Amino acid sequence: MPSGLSPTAAPTLNRPTVHRLSNGMTIVAEQLPVDAVNLNLWFNIGSAVEADDINGMAHFLEHMMFKGTERLKSGEFEQIVEQRGAVANAATSQDYTHYHITMAPQDFQSLTPLQMDVVLQPSIADDAFERERAVILEEIRRADDSPGRQSFYQAMAIACPDMPYARPVLGTPDTVGALQARQMRQFHKTWYRPAAMTAVAVGNLPVEQLIDTVADSVPDGLLVKGADDADNMPPSTPPPSTSQPFTDIIRCETTDPALQQARLIMMWRVPSIQDLAETYPLDVLASILGFGRTARLVYELREARSLVSQLRVSNVTYTRQGIFSVSARLPEENIEAVEATVTSHIRRLQEEPVATSEIERVRTQVANRYIFANETPTSRSGLYGYYQSMTGSLEAAIHYPQHIRKIDADYLQQAARQYLNPEAYGIVVTRPGKA
Repeated sequence: MPSGLSPTAAPTLNRPTVHRLSNGMTIVAEQLPVDAVNLNLWFNIGSAVEADDINGMAHFLEHMMFKGTERLKSGEFEQIVEQRGAVANAATSQDYTHYHITMAPQDFQSLTPLQMDVVLQPSIADDAFERERAVILEEIRRADDSPGRQSFYQAMAIACPDMPYARPVLGTPDTVGALQARQMRQFHKTWYRPAAMTAVAVGNLPVEQLIDTVADSVPDGLLVKGADDADNMPPSTPPPSTSQPFTDIIRCETTDPALQQARLIMMWRVPSIQDLAETYPLDVLASILGFGRTARLVYELREARSLVSQLRVSNVTYTRQGIFSVSARLPEENIEAVEATVTSHIRRLQEEPVATSEIERVRTQVANRYIFANETPTSRSGLYGYYQSMTGSLEAAIHYPQHIRKIDADYLQQAARQYLNPEAYGIVVTRPGKA
């Protein structure tokens, strides 16, 4: 590892405490002087663990969590949350699912057991399952009508052809239409174990109280190791990436009559979260190209030449693979010019070291965005939950700014040469016009 990746011993604003229960569940707690508490329950379980024939199960299950338990009637949890002025939500991705609630500190002790009950002991009744199936199918229909979502699906199919990431998180009408409630109950029993769970509590209560309240809220039958077969958990560490870097240009072109402007996505396969150190320079390169009006691609394509109306450069890190991408909305006649400009800038990153002044500006931006985005209990609990659940450690969550600030021109150039080939990439183009 290049020396530029060694974090400094600079002081950090983050002071989380990690506590593990005997049943394998991890609790992360931190007191933050904000008059709120966020509880965030993370599972390293998403659509990637599904078999092909049950694609969509993880997201469907997220919906069913709020349809009642032995203790709570369907809708009762949401009603209690609203009465307290709290806010609850959930999200499912390819690699994880999480459930979070933000509440007043005085409500933490009473609402935490309810949230834990909802997640660990859902009823998944047959009749409620059938009613919710219609909701999921409508969500899929809306996604299928979204040009942006369809472009994303096409991009994932090219970037991750041998991985479950190529499937939609929502599932398809056929797979969701065939799911059975008994299958979902088994899916929950298999994957939703305390050993796969990270509970994060951040807010204005003492750390000991946060930890004790979460621990005391675990249902009695799941308190001890073995009660949930923690030793027999399915493997949570994903296999290494099976997709190799692109060796040439893989192009997918479609049309969509709903579009007013064309859509373009260019992508490169890059390291996953299993090789986290290699993702840091790619984060910086994404900012050099695409963050702010003075970023290289933004300035040339949007500000100077008006070739695009929107532009985004991102480095997305999944557990099995990462994707570095450039996406744009643009007039159809500008597609070739924009593609050529992007590859030209990639070549420049490979051939010319980035100036020290630009590196300093961009790595300060990256580090500060990270800090500013994690000032609230909700955002900070999400940060801790993501890294603890995905990597088994909070090191990257706490020291990310220091890692970024240590990256130099040589390492940026090395990363560009190794991972961003201007002659080999995936590209999805969606043009306005007849389907």
